[in-house]
Amino acid sequence: MRPYPFTAVVGMPDLWLGLVLSAISPAIGGVLVRGEKGTAKSTMVRALAGLLPEVDVVEGCRFSCDPAAPDPNCPDAPHGTRAVRRPARLVELPVGAAEDRVIGSLNLERALTEGVTDFQPGLLAAAHRGLLYVDEVNLLHDHLVDTLLDAAAMGRATVEREGVSVSHAARFVLIGTMNPEEGELRPQLLDRFGLTVEVAASRDPEQRAEVIRRRLAYEADPDAFAARFEDTDAQLAAEIAAAQKLLPSVELSDDALRQIAEVCAAFEVDGMRADIVTARTAVAHAAWSGRTEVSTEDIRVAARLALPHRRRRNPFDAPGIDEEQLEQALRDAEPPEDPGPPDDDGPGSGSDAPAETPQGQQQPETGGEPGGGGSEQQSVGAGKPYRARMFSVAGLGEGAHGKRSRAVTDAGRTIGVRPPGTRAGRPHLVATVRAAAPHQRSRGRDGAGLVLRPSDLRFALREGREGNLVLFCVDASGSMGAKSRMREVKAAVLSLLLDAYQRRDKVGLVTFRAGAAELTLPPTISVEAAAARLEGLPTGGRTPLAEGLLEAARVLRVEAVRDPRRRPLLVVVTDGRATSGADAVARSQQAADMLAGAGVASVVMDCETGRMRLGLAAELAARLGGEHVPLGEVAADTLATEVRRRAA
Repeated sequence: MRPYPFTAVVGMPDLWLGLVLSAISPAIGGVLVRGEKGTAKSTMVRALAGLLPEVDVVEGCRFSCDPAAPDPNCPDAPHGTRAVRRPARLVELPVGAAEDRVIGSLNLERALTEGVTDFQPGLLAAAHRGLLYVDEVNLLHDHLVDTLLDAAAMGRATVEREGVSVSHAARFVLIGTMNPEEGELRPQLLDRFGLTVEVAASRDPEQRAEVIRRRLAYEADPDAFAARFEDTDAQLAAEIAAAQKLLPSVELSDDALRQIAEVCAAFEVDGMRADIVTARTAVAHAAWSGRTEVSTEDIRVAARLALPHRRRRNPFDAPGIDEEQLEQALRDAEPPEDPGPPDDDGPGSGSDAPAETPQGQQQPETGGEPGGGGSEQQSVGAGKPYRARMFSVAGLGEGAHGKRSRAVTDAGRTIGVRPPGTRAGRPHLVATVRAAAPHQRSRGRDGAGLVLRPSDLRFALREGREGNLVLFCVDASGSMGAKSRMREVKAAVLSLLLDAYQRRDKVGLVTFRAGAAELTLPPTISVEAAAARLEGLPTGGRTPLAEGLLEAARVLRVEAVRDPRRRPLLVVVTDGRATSGADAVARSQQAADMLAGAGVASVVMDCETGRMRLGLAAELAARLGGEHVPLGEVAADTLATEVRRRAA
């Protein structure tokens, strides 16, 4: 089936432009496409590959070296002189791909037996001089995202295995798509993407009808539908090729550089990557427009694509850019006009400056409040979140990569060797040699290399960190709605949510009040969704503690079937009272005993205040076999202060 034509996609001009500019200048650093499901993100990315010019490669080179300038460090070097032409590749990276599949691997058996470096290329080598597409990039392991972005920025991939180093060229256009509802990328990873584009389905009935009409026509006859747009796709491909040729001739003047720097400074972005990406994007847009000098319009377009995702200060800040602030920054950064006669210059300058200065000073403040402190207050209706203590699950797990509890992972420090016959992870060189050494004489070894059998291979046992399922079970009864108490509770839970975001956990939210419990948020990796549900959490009624614990147990049982490797951590936020229904206290104790019997790791955040305290939350923690933490000791700094006080 022929791919869907690029020019047949209706709407989404920002995505269209971002992809085209990245194709013109891969040095921009790729595009991150954020949007709701069903918005043709993947369709446009796959269609882009058909617009790229064909590439000349050295015949037989697995790394697609350019015959005009072959890589002298290519593992397949020295090269021949014969060249072949092929289409630019679109390489798709599966979410569950292992690191060796991405960067390549060394054949340990040949290295030991024949003394040769047999490097098997990975997806980065296949994507060289083409496109590398990662769907649902926010679900990819962080260390793999780091590897991709490093290769995209440096243009090379390096593999270090058992003392052998292999490096090859890896210049490609990196494109990632994601649905923010399924969780965000960390700000450090967001910053590494050159451009970001927000997409959403059109609300215009006419445009939606046209989308349906075209999709049905494509499914009925893909070849005939593609033929309708063949000329427009060919014209766009020719324009991209022309812009690529013009790109080296585009001049970025000192005035334009100063304008870019002042715009980035006005938006208070961290680091210098934003300035560099904005400059590269402006140059690409000038080439796309057929000009050889960067203009203010090029910088305006570049800023809209390169800055929104770099203004986020925490995961609850929505990406975006203030158009009025951008226009003001561009006006403030405009180079001065040619001076006129002295008599005209002074009065004109003096009359303009007072009018623009107050506006230029005030605008960043009004634009900064919604994205800074204002977003934190709005998220939970509480005070500013803080750095929370780190709670973990005891033992050694085997869950998804994260930063909370100890686990057996593919990356981390080597703590031993896996049992013989286990083929998982990276080979362990010393253990493999030790297993093969006693059999060399019986196997007739007569050369320098070892005689290996598949049964000799040993694989390293590595310890790293895993992400857990952090299930919050929050008491929202009337006793929790007392003056200022829920404000403190929400701030503490929000701080723990921030900690879960940083440690790559899955989170869920169970609330109980007024005689019943409900699953307010099913387990998800989107802590933003949990924070939004927490913000509008109502309070009132009696305290059905037993119902809350039983609902938490039910959710954990279901998740154990869906994701059996991810270990849970239950965080119960309550003052320990149970006042709803007959035998409320006894039923709560039974529910706690059941959770403890199931081996669920738990933490009880004690929200009881006042001079006369009943200590019910501490009793609940003892029954759960978990940790009891008063609300005032959730902050990490508070714990450190208390430890120092007791030590003194």
